[in-house]
Amino acid sequence: MAEFVAGRLLVASPKLTDPNFERTVVYIGMHDRDGAFGLVLNRPLEVHVEEHLEGWERVVSPPAVLFQGGPVDTSAVVGLARPLDATLDGWTEMAGGAGIIDLRLPPAEAEKGVAHLRLFLGYAGWTSGQLEEEIADEGWFVVELQRDDLFTPEPASLWQRVLRRQQGRLAIFAYFPEDPSRN
Repeated sequence: MAEFVAGRLLVASPKLTDPNFERTVVYIGMHDRDGAFGLVLNRPLEVHVEEHLEGWERVVSPPAVLFQGGPVDTSAVVGLARPLDATLDGWTEMAGGAGIIDLRLPPAEAEKGVAHLRLFLGYAGWTSGQLEEEIADEGWFVVELQRDDLFTPEPASLWQRVLRRQQGRLAIFAYFPEDPSRN
């Protein structure tokens, strides 16, 4: 029976060389026998939120830029939020205490109801069995999510920080060179 990893993080192993996921940390919000949905947490773009979604720049957690959420449907904007309480209108809960917020809400309404928010262009998606196969092939390390991972103000160092806090041999990968041929 497959292990589903919703509510956990996928950390790209050095073996994973797909440029869409190299050195990424992916939050898995949903995972079941039909597939998986996730968001890349450590790919901030140089696109300020106010350039595309006026008013939302006051609501998002720093940095106030859009993030590359993954290679699927890159024209769609996905809002990942941690609400102040689970009764927030327009919020759909996912695993790990976060969820998707409906960006058709007025930003002022969302501002009153969310503790944290991040906006992503696109998302990461896997079909039935695909993610399980990538994990079995050691393309991903599956690790526990910590509360601050989803909305870290320092996304660029997230891959190393998540690996460094792991127990045993897994922590060593935090020091794996970007280009092993230059080592």
